[in-house]
Amino acid sequence: MAGTTIRLTTPQDAEAVERLRIAGWQTAYRGIIPDAYLDSLPLDVPRRRRQLETLPEEFRNDVAIADGCIVGWISAGPCRDPDRPGPRQGEVFACYVHPDRWRTGTGSLLMEHALALLAQDGRDDVTLWVLEANERARRFYAGFGFAPDGTRKMLDFGEPVPELRYRRRPAV
Repeated sequence: MAGTTIRLTTPQDAEAVERLRIAGWQTAYRGIIPDAYLDSLPLDVPRRRRQLETLPEEFRNDVAIADGCIVGWISAGPCRDPDRPGPRQGEVFACYVHPDRWRTGTGSLLMEHALALLAQDGRDDVTLWVLEANERARRFYAGFGFAPDGTRKMLDFGEPVPELRYRRRPAV
């Protein structure tokens, strides 16, 4: 997408990434996760900064920049699920675009970028987790070849919220 660039996230981006993540959660998950939980999300800049400072080399965090501002963030690396060990298993941990930038191509740019980096690392069997009721995200991920793999877990946000694992299988 013209005018949007992607670069490696730095510890100095911690506040912008945290604000982006919270805006994404509070908009995308309203009606899925209890309002009380969403309204109390902490802006934990020190935690995010520490995470970015100590990120293992095989984990990537990248941001999308437009008009000098961080408008998107994606995180990917080796799959963390214990039933998916191995060098070919990758995972997209997070993909957020500021709600004001939804449907501008920013999310697609970030996802293409992350999938290309995972493929460069030999990780062509990729999973991600998505809230079951998040139809918008599920459609987005399906557009990249992801589909439910049958794995489901419950998250606790003061009430149980189901999450599905999506998988993008390697090309044969």
